[in-house]
Amino acid sequence: MTGETIATQVPWAARAPGALDGEGFAEAFDAHFGEIHAYVAQRLGPDNAEDVVAETFLTAFRKRAHYDPSRAGVRAWLYGIATNLIGKHRRLEARTLRALGRCGPEPESPGHEDSVAVRVSAQSLRPELAAALAELDRRDRDVLLLVALAGLSHDEIATALGIPYGTVGSRLSRARKKLRAQLGEVLVRG
Repeated sequence: MTGETIATQVPWAARAPGALDGEGFAEAFDAHFGEIHAYVAQRLGPDNAEDVVAETFLTAFRKRAHYDPSRAGVRAWLYGIATNLIGKHRRLEARTLRALGRCGPEPESPGHEDSVAVRVSAQSLRPELAAALAELDRRDRDVLLLVALAGLSHDEIATALGIPYGTVGSRLSRARKKLRAQLGEVLVRG
């Protein structure tokens, strides 16, 4: 179950009208836009982040009447929607990770915001790590990056991705094991 699916489960307005209407949605936007943008930029690059984040909040706004706070916090709900939309850009993400693995990030980008995003990505995605991430199964990569880049808890990830709590742990464990094996090979060869 994706974040978008969570958004469509039960009309929330029947339980608590108005909490994500108008001012409530604006507060959620203000509180979470920056971290959602940073997460998407690290996964897809700063050029594609704007569109995906805009689409994330547009989807959330359209489905706000169906948001169920008993199933997910706003933060986890938004990360679920963003991760689902990143799924539509999987090939781009894998190509970006492979390219970073071959040559690393660009040394400079125009504009302050772009250069900050590139520096953050460069620090967190060394070429060897980027190449190893590209080789992970997409589901394992989603879980790992929601922990590493977004700092979500296992509960939040389970809610955001619509998977059981135990599945989060097993996917995270599998991803870490594969990364250790691949990065260990790189360190031995390097």
